[in-house]
Amino acid sequence: MGVLEKVRTGSRAAVAKAPAALPLDTILMGDCIAAMKSLPAKSIDMIFADPPYNLQLGGDLARPDGSQVDAVTDDWDKFDSFAAYDKFTKAWLKEARRILKDDGSIWVIGSYHNIFRVGTAVQDLGFWILNDIVWRKANPMPNFRGTRFTNAHETLIWASMGEKAKYTFNYRSMKTLNDELQMRSDWEFPICGGPERLKKGGAKVHPTQKPEALLYRVMLAASKPGDVILDPFFGTGTTGAVAKRLGRRWIGIEREINYIEAAQERIEAALPLDESQLKTMQANTKKAPRVAFGQLVENGYLAPGTVLTDAKRRWRAIVGADGSLTCDCVTGSIHKVGSTVQNAPSCNGWTFWHHEVEGALLPIDSVRQTYLLATQP
Repeated sequence: MGVLEKVRTGSRAAVAKAPAALPLDTILMGDCIAAMKSLPAKSIDMIFADPPYNLQLGGDLARPDGSQVDAVTDDWDKFDSFAAYDKFTKAWLKEARRILKDDGSIWVIGSYHNIFRVGTAVQDLGFWILNDIVWRKANPMPNFRGTRFTNAHETLIWASMGEKAKYTFNYRSMKTLNDELQMRSDWEFPICGGPERLKKGGAKVHPTQKPEALLYRVMLAASKPGDVILDPFFGTGTTGAVAKRLGRRWIGIEREINYIEAAQERIEAALPLDESQLKTMQANTKKAPRVAFGQLVENGYLAPGTVLTDAKRRWRAIVGADGSLTCDCVTGSIHKVGSTVQNAPSCNGWTFWHHEVEGALLPIDSVRQTYLLATQP
């Protein structure tokens, strides 16, 4: 597409060339390399890229019952040769490096078809690989032909601007998210499905739509509220929707109008988290002022009889009027009951126990933070 256009969510009108200033919360319509060239140098905090995988599919893929598998057959995933794909990869990564801040980072996701070629280009251009993350799919598509292992994972490369470059890593948030255990580099999520999967006329809008949970963890790990997240292969807008939820700004680049229309509707419907929840996720609980759990009960922030669970809903505990918890035959503090049910030597009850708010489980530390915001001068 020769002319770069921008489309803001909340407005269906497309206007001419993108301005020199950052077009925040905007979808730029056109070629990703041309769009990135229009952005100022060192202006982006984080890039998440889901580039074409160059799947090299040979013919249609059929299930045992004869029905066709809904695979990636679009022109945007086709390249004449590995050399052509490598040239394209180096071109967009070069622009990505130009627009990233010195303390920014980049995430690239791919499959075995392309991720090794992408990884070579990442290193050749001077990025420093921090981790490769394995996204293990809880429900992968079967290998219908039975000629290979089932492809049950994809790989994410996370890289900084150089070996000694600074970058954002919210270690405490990741540990809290993982029940006070260090987050590992193998992540398990189901592939995108159910109501999250965008469809039109019964067919998938995009063949490789990524689950929001995956982007949620990426952004929570490697960005801060207010940071600018760029997605040069925006598709149906998963990055934009999650960025809006987490209080980040975003810029998307996409050339397919049907994807852009679906992304607009999706992002407009996304609900951001409130400020107190965002502060809680970034907080280091070791530095929090001392608050007794009983103070929250006394002051009406959690009512006696409230049911608390761990993040995976394995145990249920009842809040007592004195701030104690009772789980089965065990009664005691939030820390003691948490360690007892896990048969562990210790437990941080503030991050282990959760309460339900409008269908979502939140650590009770979020209640403590709300209490502190209301009571501290």
